[in-house]
Amino acid sequence: MSTAQLRNIGPKSAAWLRQVGLRSAEDLVAAGAVQAFVKVRRAGFKPSLNLLYALEGALRDCHWHDVPEARRQQLLAELETASAALPPPRGRPVGGPVTTSFYGDDGEASGAPAEDDERGTGKEEGGTGNRFD
Repeated sequence: MSTAQLRNIGPKSAAWLRQVGLRSAEDLVAAGAVQAFVKVRRAGFKPSLNLLYALEGALRDCHWHDVPEARRQQLLAELETASAALPPPRGRPVGGPVTTSFYGDDGEASGAPAEDDERGTGKEEGGTGNRFD
């Protein structure tokens, strides 16, 4: 049976699963809901957690709303563990906090521009306020 014929799996989800190599119910059973979800996400698609619950529902042959809350929490914990074990995706920088430091005339960094600093105002030399002037 193809994944498109499984309960809770619509055309878009079935297409995502096909593109990551999960073409049959047996493929989905072998991978499990969490690994199938991780494969879809690593392929560059943007699935919501509803897909994870739908995959679990397909494996249990129940509606995804009927997946018990305890099992949902377990799936989220498994997803967290599986995601942490993976290297960062290629081609995308590893996310981290972004900070901006402004340096005054004395060379000291501060979190905000100096009071007399007119950078970015666009009003220097008769500008109109448009930053592209």
